[in-house]
Amino acid sequence: MSVNHRLPILAAAALSCAAGSIRAADSAGNVDWTTYAGNWDASKYKPLDQINASNFSKLEVVWRFKTDHIGNRPEYKLEGTPLEVDGVVYTTAGSRRGAIALDAVTGELLWVHGEREGARGAAAPRQLSYWSDGRDARILYVTPGFQLIALDARTGQRIASFGDHGAVDLKADDDQKIMPDLTTGEIGWQSAPTVAGDVVLIGSAFREGFTPASKINNKGSARAFDVRTGKKLWEFHTIPQKGEPGYDTWLNGSADYTGNTGVWTEISADAQLGLAYLPIESPTSDFYGGHRPGNGLYGNALAAVDLKTGKLKWYFQLIHHEIWDYDIASIPLLMDITVNGKAIKAVAEPTKQGYLYVFDRETGKPVWPMPEVKVPKGDVPGEWYAPTQPIPTKPAAYARTGVTPDELIDFTPALHSQALELVKNYKLGPIYTPPVLSKSPGPLGTLMLGPADGGTNWPGGSFNPETHTAFLYACNSCLVSIGLVTPPPALSDIRYVVGVVGHTPTMISASGTNSSADAPLSKKIAAAPPPADDDKPLTVQGLPLIKPPYGTISAIDLDTGEIKWQIAHGETPDYIRNSPALKGLNIPRTGQTSYNIGTLVTKSLVIAGDAQVTTTSDHPRGAMLRAYDQKTGKEVGSVLMPASQSGSPMTYMINGKQYLLVAVSGGNYSGEYICYALPDE
Repeated sequence: MSVNHRLPILAAAALSCAAGSIRAADSAGNVDWTTYAGNWDASKYKPLDQINASNFSKLEVVWRFKTDHIGNRPEYKLEGTPLEVDGVVYTTAGSRRGAIALDAVTGELLWVHGEREGARGAAAPRQLSYWSDGRDARILYVTPGFQLIALDARTGQRIASFGDHGAVDLKADDDQKIMPDLTTGEIGWQSAPTVAGDVVLIGSAFREGFTPASKINNKGSARAFDVRTGKKLWEFHTIPQKGEPGYDTWLNGSADYTGNTGVWTEISADAQLGLAYLPIESPTSDFYGGHRPGNGLYGNALAAVDLKTGKLKWYFQLIHHEIWDYDIASIPLLMDITVNGKAIKAVAEPTKQGYLYVFDRETGKPVWPMPEVKVPKGDVPGEWYAPTQPIPTKPAAYARTGVTPDELIDFTPALHSQALELVKNYKLGPIYTPPVLSKSPGPLGTLMLGPADGGTNWPGGSFNPETHTAFLYACNSCLVSIGLVTPPPALSDIRYVVGVVGHTPTMISASGTNSSADAPLSKKIAAAPPPADDDKPLTVQGLPLIKPPYGTISAIDLDTGEIKWQIAHGETPDYIRNSPALKGLNIPRTGQTSYNIGTLVTKSLVIAGDAQVTTTSDHPRGAMLRAYDQKTGKEVGSVLMPASQSGSPMTYMINGKQYLLVAVSGGNYSGEYICYALPDE
């Protein structure tokens, strides 16, 4: 049973505001933000320049909206990026991720819609979508319990003619029978639907984490629905069924029982070409694939399918037989570029690996060569190893891709020596060095950069379509150690799970970062045990094992494939600046470790906030929202936020005034949307 929560006092205001705001989006002085990523091309770009290098630091808070009372408790992980259409901001908020509408100028709450789904609630949606034919206007979002809801954008009421009184049960509608039942079955989605014309695209996500309970799980898919009726148009099986192309890439019949392989991040679509672009994640399980030998299509592939039929047009598998948790996490970027004098309609996929894979989006042909390169082979019993992986020749990696001694902390020779001593019990190597069986005294595990948190994660990238330049935040220091051990029978039926030799593994979820970790933890999942003597923290005197920069923003010219500039993003964290081990040293800005930083691009600026709060001589405790010059990467302005950025910034213009809106949360600061603008003259 759904419950529609509306505020009676504001109901009339909602109707009045919406009725008066159904105006043309391109009216003089008005620029809207109509999709999660700003535009159909996922660019997160608006050609606005009222807020610019000369005045960014003068921004003032014009309104703020605290999300504490949208749901049953305050939330501390607000990952929303709002929409703005015709003077109304639409977004998700609260512990149950309700849909809300706010006045875009004042922040006044207009309406709220929430669904109380009880035990069925799982993945927490990050955002919602908007559709209009000029007369009818709808908000579409997926609930934590995996229902597609259609609301009247004016009132927040369900659209009775859509699905079953405004809802499509995405569990009941699936081609497969969800195990074990529709209430507790592990499948959901936390991303925004993609609206292309009258088609609504939906993916799927799972609570996978580092230690799934079984090699058997529900399967991912991508689906399309009619935006007016909620009727399913097609379903693309990311794990092919018997008789479908790609089924034989799963050896020993493993396609029949392997699960996951969802599309957990946003989907891109080019309505003119009639194609949708599906970024597909890895199969069960993340770090051991012995139960699913073979390359395993369409795991870790970018697949282009027909918008009307769901038929496969082309695909490219970025990783064969994935065992590193490098699932594709970012929305594909659709851009028109010019390479060697040739115009190309391109799709570019940022990744956790720190590679940007660029293809002709009509044909799937790589814009620059991606040869199959021989990669290290492991010796875990029963594992199946792909001998090669495709590596882009251009652009060069924009984040660290492996762990070598050269990547270790080097503030001083003594700290570097201590780091070398620490890693002698671990396996190091280039990208795609596989996990190892955890042994004593070593290797305890394989040190990896990128899995779970690294490179570019769910916020994705952005680009300026006028200059053909992409801007990508990357975690450059997201380090994990992956060792494999035999689990106790009650924990998992997978032959090997993540753990440390000599210690009983627990149901360890990923660290609050990806599709699985956005959901509430199940009762089986516990915190990782404290480190033992042979499992010491991967730090040196409390400092990160990996040297700075910890987080970067890179500008990549997509006409040439060259990195134009790269800067450390984020203030040096307090615990590093104030470390006794670094006393007397001049430490340049290190940037900050994070997985949830997205960038906004305006006419001349790249805008992104810090991922951590700091206290410096320049500002009180807080996080900075920063602006960089697009041409040089030079910081040209900043404003103080009370907490770190947790959702990508967006911008819009109403009656000639530009607004900048960002979600903040984290630590002991509950979720809040903060809207900035320049002071009135």
